[in-house]
Amino acid sequence: MMIAELIDGRDFRDRLVALGVRLPEDACPETCARMARLKAREVGLPGLAALVRELMDKQEVLLPSVQQAIQAHLMGLDDSGESRAAGKGSA
Repeated sequence: MMIAELIDGRDFRDRLVALGVRLPEDACPETCARMARLKAREVGLPGLAALVRELMDKQEVLLPSVQQAIQAHLMGLDDSGESRAAGKGSA
């Protein structure tokens, strides 16, 4: 039987830190996702969209708190923090 390692809040935080997001050591997934979105909107965050896709492709091993944070704050964003669903001319 294969045992999969769960992606928890610490893993999620570490992945965002690796992209360049400065996060408190004790940041919960919700805080991590909100801060990543803010950074992406302020200065861009190369790799954010790819990370979100990668993690959401592994939903079976994502802890619910991480999945909920991603869905609430990061789904549909590009690396600049803009919604990919929005039209190019929308405000």
